[in-house]
Amino acid sequence: MEVVVARLGRPHGVRGELSIEVRTDVPQERFVPGTVFATDPASGSLTLETVRDHNGRLLLTFAEVADRTAAERLRDVLLVADVEQVEEPDAWPTATLVGLRAVTVDGREVGTVVGLQHLPAQDLLEIEQPSGHRALVPFVAAIVPEVDVAGGRVVLDPPGGLLED
Repeated sequence: MEVVVARLGRPHGVRGELSIEVRTDVPQERFVPGTVFATDPASGSLTLETVRDHNGRLLLTFAEVADRTAAERLRDVLLVADVEQVEEPDAWPTATLVGLRAVTVDGREVGTVVGLQHLPAQDLLEIEQPSGHRALVPFVAAIVPEVDVAGGRVVLDPPGGLLED
């Protein structure tokens, strides 16, 4: 299964090093020299040469990127890795969640899942409400007690004020 593991950021220095926005829970396993990544948008594969921490931010170099100019062209490109799908009872790829109906525990339909944001503390479900406004709902068991992919819905138990009435 292919998953996005990082977004390439701005170049660092003149030798083609790039900062990244990590989008994986296991960067130490994903960013190993010699790893080959696909890109999105597709611009050929990138072979990881070096990884280093710079003030809490990972900096990467790739065999195909010789200098700052080449690195600048890759800004905002996504790194895609082919990973084994691990069956976890409470883990869903974003594509599986997008399009599910969002209903409250009492059965009231409150919108549709349109995205998932991965933040350091927790993930947030993006719910488009009937009014067109989007709500960010913490994707934690206390607020999202059930994900019923087969039934096409997520069940929410939101605290007051999180969603429109």
